[in-house]
Amino acid sequence: MKKLSVLVSLITDNNDFQLEQAAAAQTASAQLGVDLQIIYAGNDAVQQTQQILSFIQDPVKRPDAILAEPVGTGMAQIARAAVGSRIGWAIVNSDVDYLAEMRRDAKVPVFSLLSDHEAIGKIQGQQIGAILGETGCVLYIEGPAVRDVAKIRTKGMLSTKPAAVDVKTLRGDWTQKSGHHAMQSWLSLSTSRQLHIGLVASQNDDMAMGARRAFEDIEKLEDRDTWLRLPITGCDGVPRAGQEWVRQKRLAATVVCPPLTGRALELMVSALKTGSLPPERTLAAPSSYPSLEELRKAGTNKANT
Repeated sequence: MKKLSVLVSLITDNNDFQLEQAAAAQTASAQLGVDLQIIYAGNDAVQQTQQILSFIQDPVKRPDAILAEPVGTGMAQIARAAVGSRIGWAIVNSDVDYLAEMRRDAKVPVFSLLSDHEAIGKIQGQQIGAILGETGCVLYIEGPAVRDVAKIRTKGMLSTKPAAVDVKTLRGDWTQKSGHHAMQSWLSLSTSRQLHIGLVASQNDDMAMGARRAFEDIEKLEDRDTWLRLPITGCDGVPRAGQEWVRQKRLAATVVCPPLTGRALELMVSALKTGSLPPERTLAAPSSYPSLEELRKAGTNKANT
């Protein structure tokens, strides 16, 4: 019997969470006996659509299913082209509004699996309160505005951070390089010394570490030490990256978001083999690392010393 073939399209290979997504897909494909191909879009939405279209339109390369984590929008036209060619379609880690309509007539599985991004933001807002207290100023590094992920995480964070904590926003593209550039640019402003920043929070661990690298690059030793004493938090919590950086005390905290591609692959293969349809939308729950209780305890101990 011919093996099922699945294409996984990811955002970039320059991001620890994306590499964890790839590893999860590879592990699941080995267990399921699936022919897997992983491609990376280089953070370019146009390139991603062209890459996927080349697989859909080529009878030799055409897979049985596609799992896509979009760089930009949800790729509705690409989804329709895939489903029209009887290729299963799953959106990973992004909310899209076309699935219900597409599922009504689709002859193949169509579904989404995503992290609960509002819950991720809410945990980060709670971490801000646990570390900083009820007042202060946070420098917040967001992901690209083109994706709902960044907007939803920000919404969640703003809903739980202490009301008297001010938030100043920078923009990155999920990579360490972008976090480094955003922070360097901000440090060059005269206002950067006037805001009395108490914490740096980033929407992923890579941008958080990029920001830390910008602090490490400050030439004046006294200033460098001052900035490096600031707590920095991130999201994703990959065991060998974000969680390890917390253990090394390079980050103060992270939000653990489990990789999704392995579970998405399991759902897709089961659906293709049995004809059953997975739920239209499945959310994966995040968690704080360390726990919020540990962060609050550490904050209380620090305030009392």
